[in-house]
Amino acid sequence: MQTAAEGLRLSGKKIGLVPTMGYLHEGHLSLVDEVKKRSDVVVMSVYVNPTQFAQGEDLDKYPRDLSRDEKNAAERGVNYLFVPSDREMYPEEHLSFIELNKVSHILEGEFRPTHFKGVATVVAKLLNIVKPAVALFGQKDAQQAFIIRKMVRDLNFDVEIVVAPIVREEDGLALSSRNVYLSQYQRKQANVLYRSLKLAESNLSKGETSLEKVRSAMVRLISSESEGKIDYVSFVEPATFCKIEEAGSLAEILALLAVRFGQTRLIDNMLLKVRQRTQ
Repeated sequence: MQTAAEGLRLSGKKIGLVPTMGYLHEGHLSLVDEVKKRSDVVVMSVYVNPTQFAQGEDLDKYPRDLSRDEKNAAERGVNYLFVPSDREMYPEEHLSFIELNKVSHILEGEFRPTHFKGVATVVAKLLNIVKPAVALFGQKDAQQAFIIRKMVRDLNFDVEIVVAPIVREEDGLALSSRNVYLSQYQRKQANVLYRSLKLAESNLSKGETSLEKVRSAMVRLISSESEGKIDYVSFVEPATFCKIEEAGSLAEILALLAVRFGQTRLIDNMLLKVRQRTQ
């Protein structure tokens, strides 16, 4: 992959990278569409990264179908599919990892303490291997996208990070490879995540400034209309990812949540506009 990428760069080609863990869905493939607008050659990585899974998580059962991925990627216009092995990515002598302070220890980091250490490390490795001019990530993993952007800025990676909008099912459920785990009953309930985010959007548009009140309304909706177990419902300032309790003078806030349906843990988020009170 490094040799091929070097040849492409020397020939003046602009490389675009779409990192994935495979089991491709329309969310992944929409990133291909976006990166094609910004590059000459599209590289997609398919790698289920073991270092971002904690003991007891779904590493072994994470959905995989490389033949299907190869077909979907080719049909969408991917030029190179990079499918490394664990031995190639993490040889026995591998000792180096990247960890971001503060933001990697809140929200997802509270429930998955080593997750972002693994994410940041594997993304850094992919960027160094492919050396793309642009890399595409999805907004569904909002905290991951923020962390990657921060890592790229802090460590002076020569790459543009683009975050594409969430792709949703007709009922609003965000596309995710893990949706395949849901039973039919759970799948019907899971759209309550999107409805709770829309409820927050509605409350803020009407002038509500107490995010605790907004959170309480979201929790009531999720709890009353599903059997989902809430890990968190939280709000952050988009520019810093710092948790906030009052909308204050902010024009926008980011609402994030994580809910478990049986053994399946789903995350979602939405950027919400705040109605500013007139003096």
